[in-house]
Amino acid sequence: MRCDKHVFWFYFATGVLTNTVSVFLITYTIIGVTVLVSMLAFNRPAMLAEFMMNPHKVNTRGQYYRFLTSGFIHQNHMHLILNMFSFYFFGRVIETVFAMTFGDWGAVYYIALYILALVVSDLPSYFKHKNNPRYNSLGASGAVAAVIFACIVFRPLQDICLFIKLCLPGFILGTAYLIYSYFQGKKANDNINHDAHLYGAVFGFIFCIILYPPSITNFFKEIMGWRMFDM
Repeated sequence: MRCDKHVFWFYFATGVLTNTVSVFLITYTIIGVTVLVSMLAFNRPAMLAEFMMNPHKVNTRGQYYRFLTSGFIHQNHMHLILNMFSFYFFGRVIETVFAMTFGDWGAVYYIALYILALVVSDLPSYFKHKNNPRYNSLGASGAVAAVIFACIVFRPLQDICLFIKLCLPGFILGTAYLIYSYFQGKKANDNINHDAHLYGAVFGFIFCIILYPPSITNFFKEIMGWRMFDM
């Protein structure tokens, strides 16, 4: 199912959509499960250790489930809130876009985007640290980055705001985000898995282009028509 982008964004903003789209069932379910599992793991160190992404254990013990379970636990409440807050806003947009673009298959593609992003975003860390038993990572950041960049594919000029007042078009902020994640990943001097952010974002972008090839044409058309002072 196709719709004019301006009509879609009017309906999305005003909430005048069909029930299957406006409920955002998948987004809310993912948030609910993630919050529940993360809250349980906060007070259960054994559960946290069992769910965490540990490339060495995946490599030596075949615990491949960690690619998925690590995306449903978080280091602390702030980590959880930031990820789910971002996913709440961007996830609802992509759930709607997919439903309106692909009809009944939209839900399947949306779930596939999120789950595959969890796995793909951890692959670089797995290969880099598979012989390091001390390396661990956790969080849904890779999947959330994929959803954000899926939004950028479909709406590159849509403003994304940092600290409420600093708002930039998605393609500009997205480019800066990729550059930042790349160089921070090279430094590896903090406790953040920047590789997961980077590769999750790239995966989300590519996934949407493969799924819906006209999106890349529309992406560049919008960017070419952008004027800095028309924002």
